[in-house]
Amino acid sequence: MPNKFNLKEIVSLKKSDELYKIIANTGWLFADRISRMGLGLFIGVWVARYLGVQQFGLLSYATAFVGLFSTLSDLGLSSLAIKSIANQPGKKDVILGTIFWLKLYGGIVSLLLTVGFIFMFRQNDSLTIYLVAILASVGVFQSFDTIDLWFQSQVQSKYIVIVRNAAFILTAIAKIILIYIHAPLLAFAGAILAETILNSLGLISIYRIKKYSLGLWYWNLPLAKILLKESWPLIISGFTIMIYMKIDQIMLGEMLGIKEVGLYSSATRISEVLYFIPIAIASSVAPSIYAAKRDKNEFLYYQKIENLIRLLSLTAFVIALPMSFLSGTIITFLFGNEYVASGSILAVHIWASVFVFMGVGASYWFIAEGLTSLTFHRTLMGAITNIVLNFILIPIYGGIGAAIATVISQAFAAFLGNAIDLKTQKIFQIQLKSLLHI
Repeated sequence: MPNKFNLKEIVSLKKSDELYKIIANTGWLFADRISRMGLGLFIGVWVARYLGVQQFGLLSYATAFVGLFSTLSDLGLSSLAIKSIANQPGKKDVILGTIFWLKLYGGIVSLLLTVGFIFMFRQNDSLTIYLVAILASVGVFQSFDTIDLWFQSQVQSKYIVIVRNAAFILTAIAKIILIYIHAPLLAFAGAILAETILNSLGLISIYRIKKYSLGLWYWNLPLAKILLKESWPLIISGFTIMIYMKIDQIMLGEMLGIKEVGLYSSATRISEVLYFIPIAIASSVAPSIYAAKRDKNEFLYYQKIENLIRLLSLTAFVIALPMSFLSGTIITFLFGNEYVASGSILAVHIWASVFVFMGVGASYWFIAEGLTSLTFHRTLMGAITNIVLNFILIPIYGGIGAAIATVISQAFAAFLGNAIDLKTQKIFQIQLKSLLHI
């Protein structure tokens, strides 16, 4: 006689299956990021040593400048895509098709604006203009990351991991070759663009291998309007986020010179490479958070959010504490004595991760609650705080001043700002509770 399962057992099995998918998906994302982090840091350090502080500073300056406009290539659609597909899986082709074309148009606009502005600011600096043009072209090809969003919504990131690592490894080999043949700076910018192109080709291939067809994607103007209406606060928010994440390098370059950018960038490269951790964890948990909200299970919904933020806050603290004491040793070991001044910058900058991690966790609450417009106020507050503090602290403390400005502005944008508005005090209480329980 076949076994009979009661309702409780069936629900328990479903929860176990969901948990397994989340853990497995997170595992794949961690494997991807850790392998990329290890090899990427190794190659990045090798490139920094080869280029020297001055040229590495110029490459970092160009990357930061491109970053200011990069939000236009994504249009804040990545998080909304996962939510839309999770809520309406039967409309995947129209959702993916519309998002793809929006991201493609956004990438083209981003490229044109970035090149236009750098030409206005540095019209006599052809090397910087060429660097910016090459790096800004990345946004056009990133429209194919729409495929990645589909696999994320299905909690099947292992396929994307395979593709991204293949492209990454091929590009890493190319950079090593460029170092050995003493290639010029522009070649390394070209390698960054080549990785994005290879990644796009890989995503298309894996999508077809899994029996999906890009030919079924199609544009829908009413859906595009709905998505843009919901995402415009995320676009503006993303732009302000990039301001307070990248403006410090641009201001350092303009106020103290490109060499200072090289020192600062070597420190932030180490701390910011860890930002994959909250994204990897949260992107795997996001579908279950949206599902709990959709099913109106308020207790489970807030339990998942609280557990996520607490885990991310604790993880950030565990990373930041030892890193702040070992920063000088880490910098000297990796980058060499030429970058020794970066140690003090890293010791301060690493603490921004506490608020970055916390902010990533809270962002899914804003999306689920339909309060994405409020994220603009938080990030605008952070951006203004960062710019003002940079003007005050950079002339006095240089790169350390920029790092202090970053930590304070991240705290305002991701945490303290939520205490001001009655609508966001619920998430602030959850964040505060997570900090108190570290």
